Amino acid sequence: MASSKAATVDEYLAELPEERRAVISAVREVVAANLPPGYAETMNWGMISYEVPLARYPVTYNKQPLMYAALAAQKNFYAVYLLAPNQDAEKGALLKAGFERAGKKLDAGKSCIRFRSLADLPLDAVAESIAGTSVDEFIAAHERGRSR
Repeated sequence: MASSKAATVDEYLAELPEERRAVISAVREVVAANLPPGYAETMNWGMISYEVPLARYPVTYNKQPLMYAALAAQKNFYAVYLLAPNQDAEKGALLKAGFERAGKKLDAGKSCIRFRSLADLPLDAVAESIAGTSVDEFIAAHERGRSR
């Protein structure tokens, strides 16, 4: 599934085959357990998205909430999107170090980490990355990036 039309997270999970649902659900649990206060879990962009609500930060270039993280079951892999490590080199280095400590290969794009099984993803590194940026810090980093 490349993108979903599901309106809710429960609908999204119900669309997935059982094995893929189990993987996404496991990562979702880690995200939920480590998500700083103020972010909201929604369906956006065809995936489970963790965002700064528009009520908290309404001035965005596309009138969409700022995405902090997201989860998706793509056609040939799974993806976890972590935007804070992309905004901050130190946070990016910490994420990379977490993969190295776990002996895992980091298969990443700009903010997307691709993995083919739950065993390929060091959940401790994901948890650390998710927990590492408050809403205020994320907004400030976003604003610094926009002012360039």
